[in-house]
Amino acid sequence: MSLWLSGTLFFALGCFLAAMTLAIWRLFRGPTAQDRVMALDYFYVNGMLMILASGIVYASDAYFESALLISMFGFVSSSALAKFLLRGEVIE
Repeated sequence: MSLWLSGTLFFALGCFLAAMTLAIWRLFRGPTAQDRVMALDYFYVNGMLMILASGIVYASDAYFESALLISMFGFVSSSALAKFLLRGEVIE
């Protein structure tokens, strides 16, 4: 891996870490439940992107599979939380 690519990936990992820190801050400080749900969405997307960048750094396929699982579970949980906030129940 070239020096330029590895430097760029480590810079991206640092930016994703800063974004996750801001998402945690919004999660605990959010005035409404909708803000907290959006912070969780933001958190799992940044976590998935960090795992993908780590997969590029370490050249391993296991990172990409775990990122796929995180994205699927994150989408399902976001949908369930949105439905719960909208109607007050998840299972009809």
